[in-house]
Amino acid sequence: MDTPTLQLRTPYLVFVGDESRTTYAKTGKGVADWRPELCAGQLRLSADAADLGLSDMTIAEAKQAGVGSLIVGTALVGGSVPDNWLTTLCEAAASGMDIVAGLHTRLDSIERLRIAADAGGSRLVDIRIPPPGIPVASGKKRSGKRLLTVGTDCALGKKYTALQLERDMRAQGMDADFRASGQTGIMIAGSGVPIDCVVADFISGAAEVLSPDNDPDHWDVIEGQGGIFHPGYAAVSHGLLIGSQPDAFVVCHAAGRTHIEGWEGYSLATIGEVIERTVAIGSLTNPQIRCIGISVNTLSVPSEERDEYLAELSSKYDLPCVDPLVTGTAAITRELS
Repeated sequence: MDTPTLQLRTPYLVFVGDESRTTYAKTGKGVADWRPELCAGQLRLSADAADLGLSDMTIAEAKQAGVGSLIVGTALVGGSVPDNWLTTLCEAAASGMDIVAGLHTRLDSIERLRIAADAGGSRLVDIRIPPPGIPVASGKKRSGKRLLTVGTDCALGKKYTALQLERDMRAQGMDADFRASGQTGIMIAGSGVPIDCVVADFISGAAEVLSPDNDPDHWDVIEGQGGIFHPGYAAVSHGLLIGSQPDAFVVCHAAGRTHIEGWEGYSLATIGEVIERTVAIGSLTNPQIRCIGISVNTLSVPSEERDEYLAELSSKYDLPCVDPLVTGTAAITRELS
């Protein structure tokens, strides 16, 4: 049976539309920054639209270049598809390109787009909809090795930490692959499972199929979700941890954050508490689980104080401590060599 993960056709044409704010084009920017080799170009509807540093292309040029998917690289408030985008999206679909988006509006609910896709034989891929056939977890040990990023909270760098870990592991000659569990990560990786959209009974099973059997020395670097102490999202974190069966994990944290973002009545758990609970829960399916490092988003720390801040954390927990986008993660990945 085929592994039930979303599989995207490459190369990509990253669609920016007329969005001028890079913040709202963060999905496209993430794909362009981390997987430029998968991107044939970008499509902007105006000269003022955000520039992702890719070659500008028309639909006709993209078709000639063999583009497999048009990636909607923006995240508009409300998650809708503006009317002035539809002509371009329909043209791409009718030419045979899959349309891939993580918007709240389902692509196949748009009649014009559905008709164009039928005519071109293309797919309308909503990243937020899990693929069919996800099983209940077996709990059986799988071959290969796994590293999971976990967090003291949401939205503090679990995906970017995992991507930098993969990059640094490969630079050290290790066999490693990023495994995506969220919508932007899936676009970056070209495959994955949107874990937070999976029915609860199947979350751990989804984690198992996300990281299947592999060679003994192969590492899957699995993108974490939620937070094990999060009052709203701990369930998805728990299920992902159990199904991933990680041999190693890295705790991600945002310097200066004191409370769960958006849940101000809940104080942030300490890094030590996250390590202790992650080991306790993860030991159910992998008794050898261990923490190998700490990854910190240090945006709130003055640059001249960053090294001292990281060194103090490292000393406190006796673990390598990095800011992945400033220092890289080699200090952590060396723990795996």
